[in-house]
Amino acid sequence: MARPVPLGVLISGSGTNLQAILDAIEEKRLDAVIRVVISNTEDAYGLVRARKHHIPTEVVDHRKFTTREAYDQTLIDILQAQQVELVILAGFMRLLSPLFVRTFSNRIMNIHPALLPAFPGLHVQRKALDHGVRFSGCTVHFVNEECDQGPIIIQAVVPVFPDDTEESLSARILKEEHRAYPRAIQLYCEGRLRVVGRKVLVDGLAKEESQVLIHPPLKDEEG
Repeated sequence: MARPVPLGVLISGSGTNLQAILDAIEEKRLDAVIRVVISNTEDAYGLVRARKHHIPTEVVDHRKFTTREAYDQTLIDILQAQQVELVILAGFMRLLSPLFVRTFSNRIMNIHPALLPAFPGLHVQRKALDHGVRFSGCTVHFVNEECDQGPIIIQAVVPVFPDDTEESLSARILKEEHRAYPRAIQLYCEGRLRVVGRKVLVDGLAKEESQVLIHPPLKDEEG
């Protein structure tokens, strides 16, 4: 068995995706080890989750730094001291500087609650509902120097219903985030991801042409 890939996780809030990753590691579905969890806010509940699993934590308050680069250099120093190979953004509410992205080139993952490249940025469920899309979902991607523009690793798709609210759609997407993110990380751990231009190629990926989603369905369910 290959060595577990050392992860560093950056958070700002509740850390539900962090918990999904922790669960996947403990259930032997993910060949990784979390070396450190870093938050830019001291009251992030994700820190509590990490400590319950005896994972080292750090709070680095961005408000104490005069530049984004100075802040990111501190993060880099902590991650490198912990020999982190892959950086995981799990609700980290800050844009990373080019310095950080270059230091961990193609070794930073983020999850976004929309089907990129549609609806980057914030308030994406509201945007999806306002636009009237039939499907939404989540995207795990490598991070580059542009917000939510990095090469796509994996996407999960959910239907959007006429009575959906931001809250109900967000909850449906979040369930899939908790499945998709550990899977994307495991593909990295298995050495199956190759970035070629804007594309992420997955070695050994099965081609299933029958995987088609149509919503509303072609035929109504009979009573």
